Amino acid sequence: MSMKYAISPQEQQNLFIKISDWMSHHSPLLQANQAELAENPFSKNLSLQSLPYSGNSRLGFWYQHLCHQYFASHPNYQIVAEEIQLNHQGKTIGALDFVLKNTVTNTTEHWEVAIKFYLLFDGLWYGPNSRDRLDLKLSHMLNHQLAMSQHSCFKKQYPNLGEIKPKLLMQGRLYINPFRGEAIPTSCLGYTIDQSQSYGYWCYADDFNNINEPLYILKKGQWLTGKEANSPILKEVGKEFVHCQSQSGDFWFVLPNEWPHA
Repeated sequence: MSMKYAISPQEQQNLFIKISDWMSHHSPLLQANQAELAENPFSKNLSLQSLPYSGNSRLGFWYQHLCHQYFASHPNYQIVAEEIQLNHQGKTIGALDFVLKNTVTNTTEHWEVAIKFYLLFDGLWYGPNSRDRLDLKLSHMLNHQLAMSQHSCFKKQYPNLGEIKPKLLMQGRLYINPFRGEAIPTSCLGYTIDQSQSYGYWCYADDFNNINEPLYILKKGQWLTGKEANSPILKEVGKEFVHCQSQSGDFWFVLPNEWPHA
């Protein structure tokens, strides 16, 4: 678990503005060199529809909400449906994030979107919650999530959409440990990691004192956008992971010494 700090509604709205700007400037984690991997479709030149939000406070839900605002404002896309729950033989098999009409190509696209943070350890990319891993998440999204628009129950629910092209957009940040000297993989499951991104850093609690500049604790949305003037300095490390930004601007995760095996 991470350290948690409350965010006011005004802070949330300010973060939405900053996160949407971040989304428009950053490439996906994986290069869009295969058909199902999407280029970043968002642009700072779009005038976003500012839609109210009262949903789940998790960053992933914020991200999907902002994706909706971008798609709703995009001249090349029309939202056909969003968050479609699929049920088959009395069981829920999942939900589709977005079904979009591409007005340029006159095609229908099924988009799955995700904002993720992964830390390199022994050749694999783990989430701060180590049950999450990039290779597992990527396989699930490609082979299960994107496949749902080909399922018979979806085609029955939306019989007039015709052929649907799958698109995966995964943004976020990757982190390396400067105290381990580990080689950085260039791909995951054969998909090329985008090398244009800036890596963050991570370390164990035992190495915290080896960081030679102050670290400022980040609230939820600040994981993407960075520290604020009132961000507190991390003075000691407990038993939970904490996400920070250094005085010089580097992003850091500081984790319990048992991670990722705890």
